[in-house]
Amino acid sequence: MLEKIIAIIIAETGQPGVSAQTDLVRDLQLNSFDIVNIVAALEETFDVEINVREIRKIRNVKDILTTLTRLGAHD
Repeated sequence: MLEKIIAIIIAETGQPGVSAQTDLVRDLQLNSFDIVNIVAALEETFDVEINVREIRKIRNVKDILTTLTRLGAHD
């Protein structure tokens, strides 16, 4: 699942070199609009709904994986 998440982030941002530890704001310099676009792509790909409270907790790629796992998403 991590590979899919990374592929989505790269596709949405055009920035290579994304890993589980990549910080969305500090490393990729994403703004809230960018993050919403990534979340929308994740929701569509993994058929889940990520609520605003969950989005606010996401800082890095590993947080996305944790959130999706908690929501029952799978490859």
